[in-house]
Amino acid sequence: MAKGEITFVDIDLTLTVPVGTRVIEVSEKVGSAITYGCRECDCGNCMMEVVDGMGNLSEPSVLEERVLRENLASRKDRLACQAQVLGAVTVKPR
Repeated sequence: MAKGEITFVDIDLTLTVPVGTRVIEVSEKVGSAITYGCRECDCGNCMMEVVDGMGNLSEPSVLEERVLRENLASRKDRLACQAQVLGAVTVKPR
């Protein structure tokens, strides 16, 4: 199985994960400060900054692009609930 790597800047932790793992699946388990409003009907709350490795995340879906636009996201931002790890990536909470 192919592996990717994700680093959470806020808790100084790097993990190896299976390719295709969504950031939300890992960040909740390790205690990163990325928040998730989707559980409180506030889509876009899980916006994170991709510090390094943007090309190592899945392409944004149409839904993700819309939510990022609506939230005036920068080019460095992605939604943790949508972004899938494909290689080495470093993220931090917004």
